[in-house]
Amino acid sequence: MLRVEERPTPQPGPGQVRIAVEAAGLNYSDLLARMGLYPDSPKTPCVLGYEVAGTVDSVGDGVVDLRPGDRVVAATRFTGQAESVVAGADETVPMPHGMLMAEGAAIPINYGTAYAALVLMAGVHPGDRVLVHSAAGGVGTAMTQLAHHYGAIVIGTASAPKHASVLEQGADHVIDYRSQDVVAEVRRITDGQGVDVILDAVGPASLRRDWRLLRAGGKVIAYGVTSLQTGERRNIPAALRTVAAFPFATMPWWKGPRILNENKGVFGLNLLHWWDDEGSMGRIVKPLRELVESGVVRPVVDSSFSFDRAADAHRRLMSGKSIGKVVLTP
Repeated sequence: MLRVEERPTPQPGPGQVRIAVEAAGLNYSDLLARMGLYPDSPKTPCVLGYEVAGTVDSVGDGVVDLRPGDRVVAATRFTGQAESVVAGADETVPMPHGMLMAEGAAIPINYGTAYAALVLMAGVHPGDRVLVHSAAGGVGTAMTQLAHHYGAIVIGTASAPKHASVLEQGADHVIDYRSQDVVAEVRRITDGQGVDVILDAVGPASLRRDWRLLRAGGKVIAYGVTSLQTGERRNIPAALRTVAAFPFATMPWWKGPRILNENKGVFGLNLLHWWDDEGSMGRIVKPLRELVESGVVRPVVDSSFSFDRAADAHRRLMSGKSIGKVVLTP
């Protein structure tokens, strides 16, 4: 159950800033955490939210690049959907003055995921063929924009009403996954050669299909399991079926020794675990500063809901009808 409640105002520690939140992003991880299907979320009751936009109102010891009054966006750890939040200075990026707060709230996780997947993991190059599943969603929009920026040929999948938006973000081709055969269309578009990078948040249902579409040297970056979400309430049997399907859909056991001959790979991407491993999101967040300042990052906001309408925001994201980011505002 979602509810608004009062909690103590957090205080920034060394290397941290406190932000007066004006907009907070909503992600699929928040939906899964609400249903009890996200293993990394804190025990309930808890404050959800991975990312915020707002104004710095206090800084901790050792922070020199940020000061009270700065407009910023920041990555947070399940505390972002609040009026006030503490974030690490390394996870905080100044926001251009012309950018709306709701747009800023779409940056840290969406574009952080896109940058990590495309640049740090896939090493995308000009001319690479990149397939973006769910290309009209918050992360999909970011991936489409960045792949286009880095010179890739972008193929997006989306339902027909969203095609114009996907093309506007930089896609070269869009496939209607509901009415078209994605494998056949990708092979037609690429003259049978396949793609270099596939960005997939769906889960095991699509990973084996992805594998067939990779050309030599290709990579699948799996960064989510939206197939776990099957309705407004937790569905344990459906979730277990999805989890049980992973060993039959991912590498390497089902290929065995043949993987040595196929010149392909599957990568998993989890920003929270990356954060834990490195102790910071700096390697991902810092490069976003230049992309934000140069105008490459152009967040698309689908809709905005007040905190007391958080349930409606969750329903909007679950509906599959959103284009871009769903955000919450205090």
